[in-house]
Amino acid sequence: MNRPLPLRALAAAMSAALTTVPAAACGESPADAGSGAASVTGPARRTSYPLSFDNCGTKVSFTRPPRRVLILNGTSVGEVESFLTLGLEKSVLANAQTYGVSDDPSMIARIRALPTGGLTMNRNFDVPAEQVLRLKPDLVVSTWSGGFDAKRGFATREQLAAAGITSLVNPVNCANGKPDATQAEKRAYRAQSINSSLEFMALLGRIFDVQQRALAVVSGLRARVEAVRARTAGRPARKVVIAYPGMSMMNANGLPAVMTGGVYDDVIKAAGGVNAFSGRGEDATRTLNKEQLATAQVDVLVVGLFTPEEKGDAEAAKLFAAYPRWNAAKTRTYTVVSDSVYLGPLNALGVEKIAKVIGDA
Repeated sequence: MNRPLPLRALAAAMSAALTTVPAAACGESPADAGSGAASVTGPARRTSYPLSFDNCGTKVSFTRPPRRVLILNGTSVGEVESFLTLGLEKSVLANAQTYGVSDDPSMIARIRALPTGGLTMNRNFDVPAEQVLRLKPDLVVSTWSGGFDAKRGFATREQLAAAGITSLVNPVNCANGKPDATQAEKRAYRAQSINSSLEFMALLGRIFDVQQRALAVVSGLRARVEAVRARTAGRPARKVVIAYPGMSMMNANGLPAVMTGGVYDDVIKAAGGVNAFSGRGEDATRTLNKEQLATAQVDVLVVGLFTPEEKGDAEAAKLFAAYPRWNAAKTRTYTVVSDSVYLGPLNALGVEKIAKVIGDA
């Protein structure tokens, strides 16, 4: 059995990943024709093989739906949850992504039920090259380009291709861990949004010839988000903070990890709010100090859970006691999330949860 990545190590790896590319922001369209991103609208068609497209500067080709997929860790659960959401678990040879807490409780057991291939992590928190090659998958999926970095001990895309193995990076993360990323790839990463989560599922639909299923899932999730947008349109935007107390190791001052930029901001915006630290990007997660957090205007607190042992109500009470000047502390306005504000298929859940308390703020 694979040993799950220690949660403190996971947070450290996430913190390191934040320094790889410029801080993310929302409000732009992340679609890039050269990245392999798939359309999330239009009619669903059967996939015609061979299927070839550019993925982060690498040409990938499929002659049939993959049958032996390895999902690398990359401190993400978005990719494995996307596979499960589309009913592709039978294609998973080994999965290295795990978290232990989810806004969709069924995900925890479903992820644990996937095979792990007996894989172990190296010191950079992912599957080393020799284990990947020994497993002989037909597709290796990474949430970021850094998952194929030889300097980190990982198999390169060239090594995999030479062994007859196709590699795939979640298109919105092409620039992450890619030193020679194009301007278009950097723009796509900075513009990461809920739509990026949907595009990845649409891409999997094309690759695995389940486009009808993917379109149904994507359309349903998009409809839920748009329904919330419609309900909250025209209301004053409430200032929202997403804080993960269990990820305090990501902050230089030992504070809760405050998430900003990219999909976090987009989830808040769809819910009818605005990130209290909007415009500061992901750098705020590392550099925020106590005075800045204490003096921020916070109408709504979103407590992020990192471990199954954390209790959202208790963590909210601690934060309210530490920051009594917040409007949220005075009105006790908060909600609890875990993975629904990350890149992945659960964003609609996060939007709905946050919107519910914004309406009460």
